[in-house]
Amino acid sequence: MTAPSTYGLSTQARNLQWLLTDLVEEVPGVNSVAVVSSDGLLLLSSQPTAPVEADRPKGPRGASADLATIVSGLGSLTSGAADLMELGSVKQTMVAMEHGSVFVMVISDGSLLGVHATPDCDMSVVAYHMALFVGRAGHVLTPEVRSELRQSMENTS
Repeated sequence: MTAPSTYGLSTQARNLQWLLTDLVEEVPGVNSVAVVSSDGLLLLSSQPTAPVEADRPKGPRGASADLATIVSGLGSLTSGAADLMELGSVKQTMVAMEHGSVFVMVISDGSLLGVHATPDCDMSVVAYHMALFVGRAGHVLTPEVRSELRQSMENTS
């Protein structure tokens, strides 16, 4: 798991790390997951502990930082498009590519949950589990916890 050390973290922050790790390890086809703050900073990141098959693409280059950048950029782009087209707020974005998919879902505080998945993943299962994470994490991801996670990520880099 590529996440802040649990030493010294609050129960809420440790629970978020556990939820994120569970999402990666329990949902078939999920390669990596990142939670990004509304200002684009990586708060949490997780990678599967199981080895990735040699013929299957791994996460984005640089994994955590690249996925956070992609998630933040997609979130900003789709939010701008929704504003321009007067369609309301964006709930979820999904980009399917030849060798994988990227999903972005808004968490209640403006933070974003991003998932990098295999091309053969069941998109509805991934989206369902992302919605579960968002439902569980939304009320826990307070400004204090975001600050704690941000600080912890800075200390591990």
